[in-house]
Amino acid sequence: MQAGLLAQHLFFPFNFRPHCSPLSLPRLIFQTLRTIKPPKLYSKRNLGFRCRSTMVSSSPTPVEVKDKIDLTEKERQIFDRLLEVVRHFKLRTQLRVAGGWVRDKLLGRECYDIDIALDDMKGEEFCEKVNEYCSYIGQEEKKIGVIRCNPDQSKHLETARIRLFDMWIDFVNLRSESYCENSRIPTMQFGTAEEDAYRRDLTINSLFYNINKESIEDFTNRGISDLKRGRIVTPLPPKETFMDDPLRVLRAIRFGARFEFVLDEELKKAATCNEVKVAISKKISRERIGIEIDLMVSGNQPSEAMGQIS
Repeated sequence: MQAGLLAQHLFFPFNFRPHCSPLSLPRLIFQTLRTIKPPKLYSKRNLGFRCRSTMVSSSPTPVEVKDKIDLTEKERQIFDRLLEVVRHFKLRTQLRVAGGWVRDKLLGRECYDIDIALDDMKGEEFCEKVNEYCSYIGQEEKKIGVIRCNPDQSKHLETARIRLFDMWIDFVNLRSESYCENSRIPTMQFGTAEEDAYRRDLTINSLFYNINKESIEDFTNRGISDLKRGRIVTPLPPKETFMDDPLRVLRAIRFGARFEFVLDEELKKAATCNEVKVAISKKISRERIGIEIDLMVSGNQPSEAMGQIS
């Protein structure tokens, strides 16, 4: 909550300074911080204001990345159950774990956020199949939670959730998307795994783990290499990615600071362009900015993140 309130001052100071334009936001961030006492939870020391921010070197440090994903016992139980459902109903569905879980497992980090992407049905439909199978083998059916699309809360995709072996698992269909000019709300449709990978924010977040084949899939052909090189890069040209959804500027900064990766020069160039800055002020809600800043400030490199924003 405190970081969210701080974020409102950081990114919307022009509410209190009518003469300031949205394009001057980066310059005003630190002006505002100098005049606002940071909340106790985020002291000046925690934010890295004892000295100038030490920016990550422009030369990336090689990162140790695993060649394969090692599953925990619980992950194996979950994936085996999902494959049992596929086989029982003779489905042709390919089950893929998407995004952050794949990235973190390759980096040797544990991750408890499992998102399953489906290639031929919606998440709720597959969860119903899971319950049918549970009933068939004499187990209690699970409660299905469906998070509907809610653009007002920046929730643009329908997600179904079900609890398996004491873990909540999210299910969503593979998708492609397009954006209208004055909104960051995408028009969604079923897509291929490759289309889904390219519509994501960063190459390191575009990797899949195919449960059916027990293999890593890198449809952009650079997700793993960028992970090894410690680089933050967009799957498509960065300006195109940012204009489609300008929130990705903040996400790029957050992940760069979190992993101490280097932001691609073309990405930084696109992020500083006036057209993207205008899109940030027009398309991104105060709440979504607050969430991103909260994650940055509570992360391991808050001063680096604030320095990159500046």
